[in-house]
Formats: sequence, structure tokens, C-alpha cells
Amino acid sequence: MKVTYDQEVDVLRVVFSGAKIQESAEDKPGVILDHDIDGNVVGLEILNASKRVENPGSVEYAVAG
Repeated sequence: MKVTYDQEVDVLRVVFSGAKIQESAEDKPGVILDHDIDGNVVGLEILNASKRVENPGSVEYAVAG
């Protein structure tokens, strides 16, 4: 998984897989889901991230369990 935040365009991107994106769809306003050829979600983008996420430049990762 890879997380990037582009401050210039204010977009937060989370990539779950290296699979080729077949289709992208705006699930909710400002939230775009990327799908592979089998329909699996392989990434997401949050537009205007600084207005939707508390701190888009900071990431915390934890494994539950």
C-alpha cells in the first residue's frame, strides 16, 4: 500500500495494489475509487483533502489484533 499527498493540487491518494486501473468512479463527491479489470478497488483519491482530512500530510499505520 502506498499513500501520497500532493499539496499543490490538494489530493490524497491511497494505492492498494499495483494492478492497472481499468475504471475510476466518483463514489461520493470528491472521493474517487479506482477499479481493476475485475472490479476490485485498487486505489482511492480524496480531492480537496485539506478540507476533508484532519492532517493529510501525516499517516499513521497500525495492524489490529
